[in-house]
Amino acid sequence: MKNPWTGAAAVIQPGKFAGILVIWGITLLYVLFQGGKTSIMLFIMVSVLLIYLVVSGTFGVRKAKGMRQMSSGIDKPDLLHAGGHLAVNLKVTIPGLLPLPYVVVREVLKRHNGESWVFEESLVPSFKGQGELNFQTPPLERGRYTFSDTDILCEDIFGLVEHKGTFLAEGQFRVLPRAVLIPRWQLYDRRSRLAGPQAALMPSRRETTQINGVRDYVYGDRLSRIHWNATAKTGEWKSKEFEHESIPKTMLVLDGSANAYGGSAQFELAVSIAASLLGYGIRERIGIGLCCLGKNTAVFQPAESEAERKRMIQYLVDINAEGRGPLATRLEQSSRMFPKGCYFVLISPQSGQPALDALRWAERSGMTPSQIYVRHPGAVLRGGEWLEALKQRGITGYSVHSLQELPAVVGGESLR
Repeated sequence: MKNPWTGAAAVIQPGKFAGILVIWGITLLYVLFQGGKTSIMLFIMVSVLLIYLVVSGTFGVRKAKGMRQMSSGIDKPDLLHAGGHLAVNLKVTIPGLLPLPYVVVREVLKRHNGESWVFEESLVPSFKGQGELNFQTPPLERGRYTFSDTDILCEDIFGLVEHKGTFLAEGQFRVLPRAVLIPRWQLYDRRSRLAGPQAALMPSRRETTQINGVRDYVYGDRLSRIHWNATAKTGEWKSKEFEHESIPKTMLVLDGSANAYGGSAQFELAVSIAASLLGYGIRERIGIGLCCLGKNTAVFQPAESEAERKRMIQYLVDINAEGRGPLATRLEQSSRMFPKGCYFVLISPQSGQPALDALRWAERSGMTPSQIYVRHPGAVLRGGEWLEALKQRGITGYSVHSLQELPAVVGGESLR
């Protein structure tokens, strides 16, 4: 069994603990050599104080426990989009009957890339040693977050020494990339006036008259699409889902090269573009796959199911710009994962020969290449020269410098 004196000394500063022991020793000698009621009373008071400090240092906050609850205002609190806040409720229980004037709770939130945030608040526990702490995180960016050990700090009622306890209240969640609604993508419009082979190959994504099921209502659906029976049964707006004509599959290629981006904001823009296009694919029931050229090359086959799209989005949550090597070389290593005749969409800030080699590789492999040129959010130049160079080679190019302009650019309203 652990010695309580050793436990107390472990949490009380050695200098203060030694000073208290010296005072107790002096009062003991005072009783032994002087005697009398005054010396005995003084010795008892110091002994009680020492016992209190030992007990509070051995138990108290050292045995504290906690339970965490998180909410983000959505059905799944462990998933929220970038820019959102997370409300955290931490319930703390401190065993023992010793009174505590207040305790300081210190929380540490860590992101998957090594960033961390410290939250420190004080609370007054009840007589039973229970307290509740509520706080809200700042706007969070894409990534995986975990709460590490929680520290509990307090002083005794005399303010002589400080005690510290640590416990782990598990809490982890993911923040999805930012995404915007894309109502139309010019890549799938046969009336597109884009130069290159796409103009002859692009079929429209037209719906047939065959009903394929029922889906949730999407803002903008025509009144004739509403499925009234399903709406009446569920109490929520439902729309008819029609089968679509067959079109070529699409592969989104996200450039995760470490030396390609001018900062984290530019890479976050590229990830958000990929997430937005994946969202367009699931709404339009288009088979869209994903290839991430990060530290490791990950390829997801084109699929129309929402489950596959969620796998792709989950991968985008953790990806960092850590890739090395030419794009074309890395693509060749995974060439068998790319469907023949698919649309090849490169999302990259690279221009010139590196990007051109990747696009030419896609063309040689029987795919229809195009590029979404990711400019730095603070850039003034629009990359018109690079887009013109792509156009002369029969390759479609889009230039995007902010997520808000993505729907207009890919929809052909502001093609650059």
